[in-house]
Amino acid sequence: MEERTKLKKSLKPHWVWAIALGSSIGWGAFVQPTVWMGTGGPIGVIIGFLIGAVLMMLIAVSYGFLIKSFPVSGGEFAYAFVSLGRIHAFICGWFLTLGYICIVALNASAFALMFKFVFPKVIENLHMYQIAGWDVYGMEVIIASAALIVFAYLNIRGTGLSGSIQFIFCVIMLVGVLAITVLVGVDPGTTFDNVKPYFPTDTTMFAAIISIVAIAPWAYVGFDNVPQAAEEFNFSSKKAFSLIILAILFAALLYSFMIIATAMASPWEALAAENHIWGTAVAIQDVLGTLGLVLLVVALSMGIFTGLNGFIISSSRLLFAMSRAKIIPEVFSKVHPKYKTPYAGIIFTAIVAMLAPWFGREALLWVVDMSSIGVSIAYFYTCYTAFSIFKWSMDSEFNPEKHVVAPGKKFISVIGMLASLTFIGLLLIPGSPAFLGIESRIALIAWVVLGFVFYLAKRTEFNKIPKEELNYLILGNKKIEVENE
Repeated sequence: MEERTKLKKSLKPHWVWAIALGSSIGWGAFVQPTVWMGTGGPIGVIIGFLIGAVLMMLIAVSYGFLIKSFPVSGGEFAYAFVSLGRIHAFICGWFLTLGYICIVALNASAFALMFKFVFPKVIENLHMYQIAGWDVYGMEVIIASAALIVFAYLNIRGTGLSGSIQFIFCVIMLVGVLAITVLVGVDPGTTFDNVKPYFPTDTTMFAAIISIVAIAPWAYVGFDNVPQAAEEFNFSSKKAFSLIILAILFAALLYSFMIIATAMASPWEALAAENHIWGTAVAIQDVLGTLGLVLLVVALSMGIFTGLNGFIISSSRLLFAMSRAKIIPEVFSKVHPKYKTPYAGIIFTAIVAMLAPWFGREALLWVVDMSSIGVSIAYFYTCYTAFSIFKWSMDSEFNPEKHVVAPGKKFISVIGMLASLTFIGLLLIPGSPAFLGIESRIALIAWVVLGFVFYLAKRTEFNKIPKEELNYLILGNKKIEVENE
């Protein structure tokens, strides 16, 4: 049996917290408030995000237990293997790869979009073409690609470097959001009356809130980056659960603060109706002037940088784990001779994400929902794995080497599974407030077909690997009993 490649243990607890938080708060928190308020109203958005945070915390219970039990790269991919075997591990890993790379691409493109608002004359050079009514400029492509190259380089240089940078960026982002909220709140020109009406007048309160709850997997995706980095923890994996909960809590507060600040700064209905390229910036700049815009740009930049950094870490570790299990080419499981990082996965993620700016903003928004589908499927597999390990009691099927008596956690894992299925249903069931648009459905079908073709090509080789060897490659342990193998 060949030697299993391992990653260097270099991540500190506060870096891991920053990876989870910074990945959860990307461009959306700073660019999308007016869009979200148009759908759910200020209070509808906040309630929707708080409900989403609670659901994510319930799902995080399963994550906390599984990270502690299986501290290996691959996260959900490894968990699906534990409970349902190699085919489901591939399905989970394939959808999660989609979700992660989509979000890297979205953050890079959002960085270029920020420049388009702040320095329009710089960006509006080298006009190339239009896609879905959106002008695509060469300068946008150059700026987004440069951001990807920088963060790919930093990630190749070592996990310690990318982890420490992540923490610094998170602190700057938190200070920026707090400063914006306080300055808008105390400004004599603002009033809480601008937040009214609390919900849109053209829909029900329930529909308004549910439409926001449906995007919770996308809004909070990032806390699940923690298991991807578990193999590199330089501390006890038992701390992972509390770090995840803290990250989700801070993310919920940041989303809420940005909604309140934007709504107080200007009547939100007018903002949403005017369909600005960056409505939040218009509202904040009207009240706080250049200072407000600078604070917002700094906070947004930090949100984008932490999202880029966090998801490049996650996608490369997922590719590393799948390659180590011989599902995808072995180049992805090679580590840099000096820095001990999975450099091929990092470079691949950056190159694929560099394609995104060429398709314009509207086309990019089509993949947001696709990333929600990908991570919701991963959430389900994680909760199902925890459900299969937890037992209500020591019944006839109880095996002390495989099971844990924890009726409370087993019940929470059921709630997590139901929440995951609800998210998937809201996106896939026709008539739902969050039903995927036709473009997103076409792209999702294309990804499923591509995965099916890829699996058929690798199926014979993958299925020939003995169970004991696959246990060792994925979990680092030959003796772990895997269901359905």
